[in-house]
Order: sequence, then C-alpha cells, then structure tokens
Amino acid sequence: MRHFRIVLTLAVLPIVGTFGSRATAQAPTLMPPVATAKARVDTLHGEIRTDNYFWIREKTNPDVVAYLNAENAYTEAKMKHTEALQQKLYDEMLSRIKETDVSVPFRDHGYYYWNATEKGKAYTIFMRRKAAPGSKEEAYLDANALAVGKKFSQVGGIEISPSGTRAAYLHDTTALRVYTIYVKDLTTGKLLADTISRVVPSVAWANDTVLFYQTPDSARRSDAVWRHIIGQPRSSDVEVFHDKDVLNNVGVGRTKDDKYIVISDDGFTSSEWRVVPVSNPFATPTVIAPRKANVEYQVDHINGAFLMTTNEGAQNFKVMRIADADLGTSKWTPFIPVSDSVFIEYLEPFKNNLVVVQRSGGLRRLRVMDLKTKRADYYITFPEPAYAVGPTGNAEFDSDTLRFNYQSMVTPSSTYDYSFSSRQRILKKRVDVPGFDASKYDVKRFMVKARDGAMVPVSMIVSKTWKQDGTHPLLEYAYGSYGSTTEATFSSSVLSLVDRGFAYAIAHIRGGQEMGRAWYDQGKMMNKKNTFNDFVDVGQYLVDNKYTSTDRLIANGGSAGGLLMGAVVNMRPDLFKAVVADVPFVDVINTMMDASIPLTAQEWQQWGDPHDPAQYAYMRSYSPYDNVERKAYPWMLVTTSLNDSQVGYWEPVKWVAKLRSMKTDNNPLYIKINMAGGHGGSSGRYDVLHERAFRYAFMLDAVGITQ
Repeated sequence: MRHFRIVLTLAVLPIVGTFGSRATAQAPTLMPPVATAKARVDTLHGEIRTDNYFWIREKTNPDVVAYLNAENAYTEAKMKHTEALQQKLYDEMLSRIKETDVSVPFRDHGYYYWNATEKGKAYTIFMRRKAAPGSKEEAYLDANALAVGKKFSQVGGIEISPSGTRAAYLHDTTALRVYTIYVKDLTTGKLLADTISRVVPSVAWANDTVLFYQTPDSARRSDAVWRHIIGQPRSSDVEVFHDKDVLNNVGVGRTKDDKYIVISDDGFTSSEWRVVPVSNPFATPTVIAPRKANVEYQVDHINGAFLMTTNEGAQNFKVMRIADADLGTSKWTPFIPVSDSVFIEYLEPFKNNLVVVQRSGGLRRLRVMDLKTKRADYYITFPEPAYAVGPTGNAEFDSDTLRFNYQSMVTPSSTYDYSFSSRQRILKKRVDVPGFDASKYDVKRFMVKARDGAMVPVSMIVSKTWKQDGTHPLLEYAYGSYGSTTEATFSSSVLSLVDRGFAYAIAHIRGGQEMGRAWYDQGKMMNKKNTFNDFVDVGQYLVDNKYTSTDRLIANGGSAGGLLMGAVVNMRPDLFKAVVADVPFVDVINTMMDASIPLTAQEWQQWGDPHDPAQYAYMRSYSPYDNVERKAYPWMLVTTSLNDSQVGYWEPVKWVAKLRSMKTDNNPLYIKINMAGGHGGSSGRYDVLHERAFRYAFMLDAVGITQ
C-alpha cells in the first residue's frame, strides 16, 4: 500500500484539491479537501441510485489514502486552536484515574485471579496466585509485552485450563477482530507450539489437553467450532459444528458447573444450542432444542438439569427445565413463568441458588431463588433512582457468595460480595477516583413522552450549581439498537464536561431493552424510526423545558448510535448545535446489499433486507447517506478507523464527502480517521483518553467554552 501524507502547518498553506483525480493546487485560505465525484449508478426496485463516492472503499488506492490523510490534516489544522484545551482535558481525565491499581481477585479452580495496571503502561497485566496461605502472586500474561512494537494490540480473551496449568489467549494486532490463539504453559512460562491463527472469540477447555475454538467465514462471521488436542498439528483439528446459514453466529463456551461444552448458534430471531459432555469431549454434540422460527433461547446447566430461557410464547422470556436424562424429548417443564412487566435477561446459576437477572421499571434487578431450602424468592435492593448492576467474577459454581458490580452516575464502579446465607453484602472495592466528590453532583431521572405516547426514560447528571434555566449546554447520548441496554453508569471523563456547566443526559430510547423486550422490538426492522423519533423528542423536551437550548444542545452516539446521529441530523438539524458521530453506520443500503461485508447478512433480521422492496423502501427513507440534502447542518465531528471491521471506514468518509458537497452552512465539518485503530479506536488506555479529549474539546468549542 502506498501512503501519501499531506502536512499542514500555520505557516504553510494546505494542499487543497480534488482527490481521486490527483489534481492539487495552492489555496489562499484553509479549505477542506474535496473528493472527486465518480458516479456509480445502480437500479434497485425501479429506483436509480447514484453514489458519487463509492470509490472511497478502495482501501489500497493511493488516491484514497491521500484523501484520508488530507482530511486528517485539515481536521488537525482547524482544531489546532483547541490543543491547549485538549491537553487540559486529557490531564484532568488522567488525574481522575488511579494509574497503578488492581481489581478485586475472584476465585476459580483453586486460584485467585485479578487484573493490574501500572502507571505509564497502557495495557492490563493479568495476575493470579494459588488459593492457599503464603502463595506467591504471578503475572501470567502481560498485555504490555504483547503490545511492544505494535500500532494496535488487543487481548480478545483468556481461558485457563481446569488444572490451572495452561492459558489459551487470543491476540489481535490488526484491529480487524480476527485473532490468533496462543497457548502458554503456566508452569514454565513458555508458549507451546499450539498456535492457531484466524480465529474469533471465544475458546473453551474441556480438559487440560482438549480445546474448542471458533473460526470465521469470508465475511468474518463466526460459523464453525473446532476441537484441538494440545501437542497435535492444526491439520488434525476436527470441525465439530459448522453452520453455513449467513443469518446465524456460532459461539462456544463451558457451563459454570463444568459439566458441558456449549455450542450456541444464534441469529437475531432464532436459536439452536448444542452440548458436548466435558467427560467425553469427542462425543457428537446433542441439540438442546431444535430451531424454530422466531424462537430464541439460551441454556444453563444446574444440578442434573438444563434451564432454558426462551421467548417461545413469552415476549419477556420464561424459563423451562429438563433433566439430563430427558434431553432430546419434549419433557420440558415450566420453571419461571413469563411476566408482562418483568423481562428476564439471563440467569446466574450456583449449586444452591439461582440469580435471575431481570428488568422492570427501566432498571435491572437481581432476584434470588433458593434451590436448597425452597424459601421464597427475594430481591437484592439498591438505593439510587438510576443505577447499573450486574453479576461479575462468579466463576465458582459451589459458592455461597454472589459477586456483583454496582455503579451509578455519581457512584464509581463498586464490587460487592453478597452472602446468600446471611443476605448481607460487603463492599470489596470502590474504584478510587482522585478528586471526585459525589456531593457536588445531582442525578435526575425522568420520563419523556414520545410523539406516539411511549414514555422514554432519561438519566442525567448535573453539578449542584446547575440551574434549569435554558442557559447550560447539554450532551444528549444514546445508542438504541440490538437490544443493547444503555445503563446509567459512572464516567469519570464526563465530569470534565459537567464541571464546565454541562448537563449529561442518557436517553434510553427504543431499540434497547431498558423497558423490556417490547422496547427492543419497537426499535428495529420496520419500527426503526421509533429510535430516531425518541431521540429527537427527548432533545425537544430538554429544550422546551429549559434544560438547555438549541444553540447549546449537543448529540453523540457511536456505531449503530452513529446511525442514530446520521438520521436525526437529517431529520432535525435545527435542533442541535453540534453532533459527534463516532464510527457511524450511515451507508445503510450499500452496506446491507453487500453480504461480503462483515455483519451484513445476519443483520438483515435487525435492519431489514434491501432485496425486499418494502424493507428497502423503509430503510431508504432513513439511511443517513441517502438522505443528505441541500440545507444547513450543525457543527459536526465524525470519527472512524481505517481497520474498523464492523463499520467500514468508507461509510463515514463518504458521508462527510457528500455532506460537504451538499450543505449550505459554514459550520465546521471535521472527520478524524485513526489510521491504525479498529471499531473502538485505539487499543491503549492513554490513547483512548487523548481521543476522548479531542471529542470533548470539539464539543466545548461549539458552545464557546475555551477553558
């Protein structure tokens, strides 16, 4: 690949030209790069569609590289006046992080495991010690050592063999989320010869010598599970399961009670799971329940029986039970019935207790079922009006202790151990946030009526000095896709905005599952516009009720939340002062027509299939790239990464090029392209903070805050 770098300085005027034709010319003022319009004409369902920037997806084209570098140089030059502010923001955010720190150890198969960070080191150090008095701690994997000399480095997962003598870890240096498995002998510290390339997370040990792993197809969809025997060449590995259906994704894991290897085969609308006994890892996988249209499920194993959490006849999911001996029959019996008001997310099983992770009233709740004494179910309660909670680090099946993480917008991440027998909780650790004083902030939780009557929850943090008078800037954030719930979590970084007078609001819009499964169903496929309408309606409410004003309201979302940004900026550009769209999925029709692109085919059940005329028309009506118009747009910052495997870099780059050719305003429009990163940007924690400081500096600049 040839790389062209265009350098801008304050003293030397930029090279400005038409990229794609290689023509350049000196300009008297700092002007944005211009991408050549090269018409690509398609006809679909009788509509002629012209894409002037399709050529930008040619990653190895020198003109494309030159154009990307020119965009970065332009953005850097135009943001140069904020460099001092960026550094100040970075220093603030870094000062709120305890750089040298450790997580709370959790117990697993006779060892305690925890993570450590050290000042000046960008990556995690993975630690352990035997669960015996006087045992020495050891760093069994140092991600900093793996990252030496790499522009990008990510550990995609670590699985320890049952005896604790071997670690299988996945490492990616491309940012494309395609990994290599390495097996480390933890007794000698040396790597074994068992290196397996081009895999996707995750892996599962049956015993110390048999390892199951996943591989992707040409579109990087996980489609197969393989069995590897330590010490044997990869050529002898056996394909245990393969699904050619592009609508499904395959996964592999191990039940918490160590009885079975589980192979999941999930699409967005149906599931089919298989199990292999750990005692006989060479057995043919047994199907838990045959796939049915529009029926999703997941399984756990506990005390000689399988528990299946399923939506069959139960929109909010129910739990069914079947004994091991009856697997393969129809002898499923009800275990937890469905509720209209309670959505069952998943189960956390223990030998004597079952924790049901569920949602009601927009909040997650932990319900405990005593399997030994059969006492009445009860709930672990939490004090704040908006919070996030979830089990974590519960590797031991035979345990009287539930570990969970709790946090809120004013409570840093807190690790608790809860005793089932005493029903008491112990705070094991609260993340230390230097300089943070919770008493200086308020959390607000309220509901906003959307245009169709749906009540949308909003979580907000403000400083105690903040007043609801319409004068303060406000950052409205949302995601709203895939049923992914956006929790009201703590962010030490966002305090840099709140301390400067911002309100920070999370709009829990449809497309997530905050309000139950129906909340998700009402925000996908032919209901997707509810997601965009909810965000706009929340923004309008915030303006109408003097939480902010249209010249102080900023919107932000990433990935599918970047699609949200693209849609709402087309719908209501007048509502927002600025929009920050991170790695945005904006070229909906072109991407969903191309099954060779990662994620496309299986997501026909998430967004729709443009080959279908009705679905095409609906998607076409909101696709951000296809609906750019000749009108005024707000300040805009768009981010992407050259090696993004989930949203191709060309989508946001094409979108910016088209916006530049159409918009009628003089507002800033910048794109920042990470030339080495992936979907999440950079991999090192310090680089991530620099990227966040850049975004915040843009937001502050938009509302005239310079310090």
